[in-house]
Amino acid sequence: MTVKTAASIRAKAASRRSRRAQRGASLLEAIAYLGIAAIVVIGAVALLNGAFTSAGTNELSEQVAAIQAGVKKLYMGQTQGYTGISNSVLASAGVFPSTVPISGASASNNWGGSVTVSSSSQGTFDIAYTNVPPAVCINAVTAGGSWTQIKIGANAVTTFPITPAIATTDCGTSAVAITWTSN
Repeated sequence: MTVKTAASIRAKAASRRSRRAQRGASLLEAIAYLGIAAIVVIGAVALLNGAFTSAGTNELSEQVAAIQAGVKKLYMGQTQGYTGISNSVLASAGVFPSTVPISGASASNNWGGSVTVSSSSQGTFDIAYTNVPPAVCINAVTAGGSWTQIKIGANAVTTFPITPAIATTDCGTSAVAITWTSN
């Protein structure tokens, strides 16, 4: 027969309480887990934002270069220069890359703006993109290329390469229109 003393009863009760307390995660552990998860999510979002900006810049640069090359090829032997150039003529000739959505005579870009190709003088043509985000604008206009002028918003730049400082000032803090002029 075992004799139960007060001390043994208290020890057994304390042992049960200790086992109960160790079941599952404590509130502090749960808060720590959620904090770490939040930091990981914020980091992933920051990296994704940078990746999307970089992808947008690359796509814009490729589109503008493809349009420039296509226009030059299409009008190469023309004695009247770029007279009669329009989005509908270029769309019919297949000049626009497949990444530029075309609807009739309208072309659009990834940011909901328009893409317009026109000629203001016989020897030059313009490629205009509207509603371009500032981060994409800065990277696109500093990329270089064979342009006679790049107009960022209301500011025309004719000295190349465009420095990041000038691009940052001209591209501003909200969506902007960019017009590349080529001959």
